[in-house]
Amino acid sequence: MASSNPDDPVNVICMKWGTLYGPDYVNNLFNGVTRHLRRPHRFVCFTDDASGLNPEIDVQPLPLLQMRQGETDLRWRKLSILAADLAGLAGPTLFLDLDLVIIDDIDPFFDLEGQFFIIRDDDLFRSKPLRKINPSRNRFLAMVGNSSVFRFEFGKHAHILDDYLADPGQAAVEFEHEQQFLSDRVFKDGELRYWPAQWCVSFKNACVPRYLKSFFANPAPPSGARIIVFAGNPKMSEVLAGGGQKWYRRIGNVDWLRRAWMSDSV
Repeated sequence: MASSNPDDPVNVICMKWGTLYGPDYVNNLFNGVTRHLRRPHRFVCFTDDASGLNPEIDVQPLPLLQMRQGETDLRWRKLSILAADLAGLAGPTLFLDLDLVIIDDIDPFFDLEGQFFIIRDDDLFRSKPLRKINPSRNRFLAMVGNSSVFRFEFGKHAHILDDYLADPGQAAVEFEHEQQFLSDRVFKDGELRYWPAQWCVSFKNACVPRYLKSFFANPAPPSGARIIVFAGNPKMSEVLAGGGQKWYRRIGNVDWLRRAWMSDSV
């Protein structure tokens, strides 16, 4: 369940490994959370390299996860934060990917009643009518959540991690990536819930005007958006650097996005 009392502390966590994302991603995410989350909270970054991180960030070692031999999709590492006991965490916990931008109040993410909330993956993309050719596959994909932003009760889903660890190879055969596995297990537990679609939106599909309209109008967040997610391409780093264009899609001025990501906490 979520914290019904706004004075009760909550957790916001992220993970950083390797060199794809530098410390600025964590620092800017921390600043965004500080600006947009009023209730008391603990911000934790699980990482294999703490260099360059804001000293106010609670840095914890990256949890170990036994994946199948030769696994190259390291997103499976996200499942490690489902452990029963990790860094003394407990209670409502919001997981955030590093490549997203918080633009508005995120307190409501802790107000919804339920054990587990996630983005509905389909809410980030345009409809795919050809998927209906395979009804069972379509139903499965319509259920899958996008793990860029999800909330859970820390330590209450350790059985899902145990399930994965029992046979990582089979999990990777049955599911394309960790968010499919996670969604499937939480759904089977009867606890899968989705954020309101307007809260977490795709930059490409919700902010950038479609086709020729993009040549006459700049990207803008839709009403009600709280977090901008970069699902697929272009990547956030491309957009912030002024790129990500296609011949059929212009990406104009994104100063609003740059300010939201790079501004210091206030």
